[in-house]
Formats: sequence, structure tokens, C-alpha cells
Amino acid sequence: MAFLEIRNVAIKGVAACVPATVEENAAIPNHDAANLQKLIKTTGVERRHIAGNNICTSDLCLQAAEKLIADLGWDKNEIDGLIFATQSPDYILPATSAILQHRLGLSENCLTLDLSIGCSGYVYGMSTLASYMQGGMVKKALLLVGDTISKMCSPTDQSTYPLFGDCGTCTALEYVDGAESIKFHLASDGSGYKAIIVNDGGYRNPFSELSLMPAQVDTGINRNNLQLALDGMDVFSFGISKAPESVNQLLSKFDIDKEKVDYFFFHQANLMMNERIRKKLQLTEDKVPYSLKNFGNTSSATIPLTMVTQAAGNLQNGTNNIIACGFGVGLSWATMYCQTRNLTIPALITYE
Repeated sequence: MAFLEIRNVAIKGVAACVPATVEENAAIPNHDAANLQKLIKTTGVERRHIAGNNICTSDLCLQAAEKLIADLGWDKNEIDGLIFATQSPDYILPATSAILQHRLGLSENCLTLDLSIGCSGYVYGMSTLASYMQGGMVKKALLLVGDTISKMCSPTDQSTYPLFGDCGTCTALEYVDGAESIKFHLASDGSGYKAIIVNDGGYRNPFSELSLMPAQVDTGINRNNLQLALDGMDVFSFGISKAPESVNQLLSKFDIDKEKVDYFFFHQANLMMNERIRKKLQLTEDKVPYSLKNFGNTSSATIPLTMVTQAAGNLQNGTNNIIACGFGVGLSWATMYCQTRNLTIPALITYE
């Protein structure tokens, strides 16, 4: 089992940016109204922010980063690390992280790295960036996490389209000698890779004319092979088993008192799944905030987006012990425990 304990790294702030365009799930065209209401009740998603063709994940992360850097009062020349975790990069190559370094005006002496990872991406990204920093050679760094998953979804696929929204986030990390350690549990099971997949467009199944041919997979599920395919039952079973298991393993490994955790930030998969996870862990509702209602499932961005929109007041003032758990595409899952103090959290940014 992959457990990590990383010392001397502190989270200093979190920011999030969503597209200005909002789509109401009750008004999705060409969908049965009764089915939509049932989906809203089951998933907990009433509306989502949708990126148009002119907006990429990097654009949303850029806005979040600029605002957070300004609010922290950081000198950009002192930022010497940037990780971009996403499954919707600007290009197949080059890496988008290098482009973001340039667009943000950071020093050329800034390490950059892309992580191709989805729902567990926030925790995996945090563990990767913090690992670079714990020795003190990298002093200040940015974790940019997000996706524009709506672009991958078929408008005629009720298993995906009403669920996914778009968001980009930025988390600022700083080397602080003696900072409370950040603790991680990281895991994966590639045997389940087909549960959440875009089948064509990579090098295993290159794009062809057949990739664009729509097919009816089931009632209300129509898509082509360039659009996201989701096996709902497999993903549900995976999520309700692995997420609570990972949390319990982390608590046990590092002897963390669950009662002293102020917030549990879970990946916002869907309300039914998340409520099963909460109840399995016997957590009270006040410790498990949700952002699903107004943003949907924003892939790797769900955890920081929930922090910004649902818990900013408390996170900005005083000390908080938090657990963050991401799980999904890969299949992969990851949990982290950290202590935060007086985080800088700008109000949610909307981007035209």
C-alpha cells in the first residue's frame, strides 16, 4: 500500500474559477422532463457551469492562479514549481504546464509537470508537488487542477451529460520548516480502466471516421467513441467500497482521531454515492459539504471547488483538520490528511 508522510509543506490558499455559462438540468433539450427530475434527485445536480469551445481548462486555472497569487501577495519570480493535473489539456503535446508557466509570467527556473489524471487528481497532484518541496529546494509552488469534462459528454447521453460540469482551480503550497505533515494513501486498479473511458482518439484506438458515428448504447444513452463512456453500476460499486476503505486505512495508519477532523472533502461524484460513503464512515452531515447542486461533478476540481464554495469562511479563519478523498477514472483513489491555518480563499471566479 502506498502511504506517504510529507513534512515542511503548508497549504497557503485555494482559488477556483468556473465558466460563466450555466445550464439548468431541468431544461436540457431533447430529454424527457420526468427522467430529468429523477436524475436531479438521484445525482443532486441541479445546474452546471459549461465551458464553450473557446474556453480550455488551462484558461480557468490561469484565472484562479492569477487571483490567488495577487491575494497572497506572492512575487511570481519566487514561484519555482507548477503542476497541472487534468484530463483535458490544451494539446496532445506539448505539456500544458509549460504553457501555463509562460502565460502566468513565472520564472524560467520553474519546474513544470502535467499529470494525466481525473477524479483522484487533486490528492495525487498534492502528493507529487509536496514531495518536490519537502526538502526545501522548492519554496513556493502552484497546483493547478481542473477539467472541462462537459466537452467530452454526448448531449444525448443521460448517464453523463446532466452530471458533469467544468472548473479550474489553483492551490498554493509553501515550504514551511516544521509545518504539520501531510499524510497520504494512494492506490489504483487498472483492471477497471474501461469503467470510465473515452475509447477513441489516443494511440491505442486512433481517430477515424468511425469514431464520429453515434450509437444507441441503451435507452437514453447515445454517444460516439470520442465521447465519455461511463459504466454507472461499476463506478458506483467501486466508489462506495474504495473511498471509505481508503479513509479508514489512512486514519488507522497514522493514528488520526476521526472525531478531531473538521471537514471531509470527498470527490463530488453524485449525491447517492457520496451519501452512501458518508453513512458508511458514520460522518455527520455538517462535516461533509457538497457542491454538487450548483456545479455537478467537475472531475479533479471537485475537492478544491467544494472548499472554496462551501467552507471558505471557516477555512479562512483559524486551524482546521481536513481529510480529502478522490476516487474514479483509472481506476484510482487517494486520500490525504492535513492541517490548514488561515487559508487565503478568494471568492469564486466566473470567466466569460
